[in-house]
Amino acid sequence: MMFRRNSQLGRRGLLPALLTVVSAAGLWAQAIEYSRPVETAPQPQTIGGGYQIPLVQKPVPRDYVFQVLDVALLAAAMGVSVWIVLKKRNRRWLMGLNIFSLAYFGFYREGCVCPIGSIQNVSVALTDPKYSIPIVVTATFVLPLAVALFFGRAFCGGVCALGAMQELVVVKPLKVPKRLDWWLGQLKYAYLILAVVFAVKPALVHNFLICRFDPFVGFFRRTGPPYMLMVGGAFLIGGMFLGRPYCRYLCPYGGLLNWMTKLSRKGVTITPSRELDCGLCSDACPYGAIEKMRAVRKNCLYCARCYASCPCDGDLAHAKEELAQLPGVSAR
Repeated sequence: MMFRRNSQLGRRGLLPALLTVVSAAGLWAQAIEYSRPVETAPQPQTIGGGYQIPLVQKPVPRDYVFQVLDVALLAAAMGVSVWIVLKKRNRRWLMGLNIFSLAYFGFYREGCVCPIGSIQNVSVALTDPKYSIPIVVTATFVLPLAVALFFGRAFCGGVCALGAMQELVVVKPLKVPKRLDWWLGQLKYAYLILAVVFAVKPALVHNFLICRFDPFVGFFRRTGPPYMLMVGGAFLIGGMFLGRPYCRYLCPYGGLLNWMTKLSRKGVTITPSRELDCGLCSDACPYGAIEKMRAVRKNCLYCARCYASCPCDGDLAHAKEELAQLPGVSAR
């Protein structure tokens, strides 16, 4: 009995001793100071094996003053577009503006002055109080809509680099049946809704579809996934025979411009004071924006092709006027 009692006391004494040892070990472990094994991210020379840091696949941030300059040029270019189309009514001058816009906003600025993509930034800013955007991005989004509200789609006709690239490749556009054209035109509204939904998802999963699947930004930046370069090439090849397919059927910002233009009080009028109803303008328009010999402003892309084809107010008419002014020459 005495042996058994001593054994039980020994066991009872052993347990506190073990707890004391474990506690002391825990305190000693907690007393060890943490230190990072490295002070910086691994460098190529430390990684070895010929490792190279990959190039950043997006443009380098631009100084704020130059961002303001971009917005000023955007506003000025739209003003020039309105003046050329509504006042001078001259397609040749408009093509010069298209080339400038493609060179500057497209290849030089690499498609970054983009009202189309800014839809996503504005959508997130309106739904996420922690997300803020620079005033220049807001201005880029608002300015073309404001111009469209008063004068029509001047941004599409002379300023948009995506539109300019497609405008320059049109060779022999085909007429799209009216009903098919209408149904295809609804795709841009579906794309707009989808882009906004994906953009306003929680912050960790924001997905900017418009920027990811821009068919022409790969050309502007001379890089990008091969499949997107192929998509952009397909749009350009198709655009030779179908006037501006991306602008008419997929551009989500075009849907917003369409709504704003419905409210505009000024816009393209083919021959406001001497309409002949000859139908030449309708044949010249590759975008289905002329119905019953009159321009449909919400669909008009400000290309000025109708002016060039008009016998009263087009290039031929102006050439006759200039010819008649020469001494001893009369226009017929």
